[in-house]
Amino acid sequence: MVAIHTENRTLRDLAKVVRSKNSGPFEITFDVIFDDVPLYERVKASGVLTEALICELYNVTKDDIVTLMFFDPARAFKLTLKRSWAQGSVGERDTFGAQQHAPLLTIEIPGV
Repeated sequence: MVAIHTENRTLRDLAKVVRSKNSGPFEITFDVIFDDVPLYERVKASGVLTEALICELYNVTKDDIVTLMFFDPARAFKLTLKRSWAQGSVGERDTFGAQQHAPLLTIEIPGV
C-alpha cells in the first residue's frame, strides 16, 4: 500500500527503476518503472511527464522525441530520444547511454 503525501516527491524516491540505455546507434531510451500500480497511476495522472518538460531537461526539440508514453503492462514511463551524435562518434559523450537518465531523477511529482 502506498502512503499518500501532500508534498512533492521526486522520481528518484518514487520509482523502482530509472535508467537509460542505447536504443541503437542513433537513439537513447529511458525507462521509469514503478512496482506499485496505484503509485504508477498517480504519477501518470499528475500530468508532469510531458514533451515540454523533456525538451527543457534535455535541451531538445519535440522533433528529437521519438517516443514518450506510459506503458501500463509494465507500470512504466518510456521515453526515446534521438542522440546528438551517433554512438561512438567523435563528440559523443556516453557510448552506452547509461548516464543520461540523471535529469529524470529530480523531477518532482506533486502530492504523491
